Amino acid sequence: MSEAQDDLTLDEIRVLLAPALARHAAFDGWRRQAVTMAAQEKGIDPDIAALAFADSPVDMIDAWFASIDAGMIAALPTDELAALSIRKKIIALIEARLTLLAPDREALRRAIAILALPTNAVRAGKLGWRAADVMWRAAGDTAVDFNHYSKRTTLTAVYAATLLVFVDDESEGHADSRAFLSRRIENVMQFEKAKAKLKGVGGGEHLSLSRFIGRLRYPAI
Repeated sequence: MSEAQDDLTLDEIRVLLAPALARHAAFDGWRRQAVTMAAQEKGIDPDIAALAFADSPVDMIDAWFASIDAGMIAALPTDELAALSIRKKIIALIEARLTLLAPDREALRRAIAILALPTNAVRAGKLGWRAADVMWRAAGDTAVDFNHYSKRTTLTAVYAATLLVFVDDESEGHADSRAFLSRRIENVMQFEKAKAKLKGVGGGEHLSLSRFIGRLRYPAI
């Protein structure tokens, strides 16, 4: 370990190792072996790296997902997103995540299996919420009322459903997953437009994703 690396905090070590962890977890599972391999790859003392993750698979997955959050933000700068509609922003943000996850789909499959365990339900919910919150903030959402929570609840469900399709998607460029995502959002838009027409609210002509996603909840995935 270099002198610079010797000065890293445990938080900084988690950030450094997170992307490499997924590559090794695809073969070794979300276990200490993956941490050891990632640490050796990055020149970190494996014993110190183990402390950073406390031998917890969910802590490892948490760090990887946080790196996906950061990668998504880097891939879609604010000025680039600003030119898009809310609907297109949400699609672009989720598709950016899929691109980042694509090289490590086996690690993602293993991560989903771990998070699906009843003992990890609370932590899984928090991770899903965090992803949705990061996406909505990147999209420029500033809601602080009930819509703040309902938007994130709905987006969590949309994203989770898309991931379940994505892990087994063998289509070129993961076209099937992208099409599923587009249909899911379009279906919700159509539902909201129909509901608005029934209520006589402007004929449903000027609705946006930020409005309907804040009013509609999906069943938990």
